[in-house]
Amino acid sequence: MEATTEHTHTATETKPEGQSAEGTERSGLHLTTKAAEKVREIRQAEGLGEQGLRVRVIGGGCSGFSYDLFFEDEISDLDQKFESHGISMYVDMMSFQYLEGVEIDYVESLHGAGFKFQNPNAKSTCGCGSSFSA
Repeated sequence: MEATTEHTHTATETKPEGQSAEGTERSGLHLTTKAAEKVREIRQAEGLGEQGLRVRVIGGGCSGFSYDLFFEDEISDLDQKFESHGISMYVDMMSFQYLEGVEIDYVESLHGAGFKFQNPNAKSTCGCGSSFSA
């Protein structure tokens, strides 16, 4: 069995294990309480056990990049692993540069419901909160 290098992060600890997390609360990737509850609800409804959430950035969308979320239980040794409110999240190295400091929320409004990304790295976003430019 090969040894893998895994970086684990939480909402308050955002550096690789063994490094100080002081002053890093805006770094990393985290879910709001409401988003974590919705992830658990979807995971249970779909019978996905304890699978983590893959968060990535892909080209496209009305502002140039868009966010992609899906459940996954396999990660590579190049992925960054975060944990927020007991939910594991996995981010590939290319996406990580756009997702550092992002908060994922779940919102319900008259226009619908869905996950909304608060991204401090975005130069502009679209109205739906699913697309941004960097």
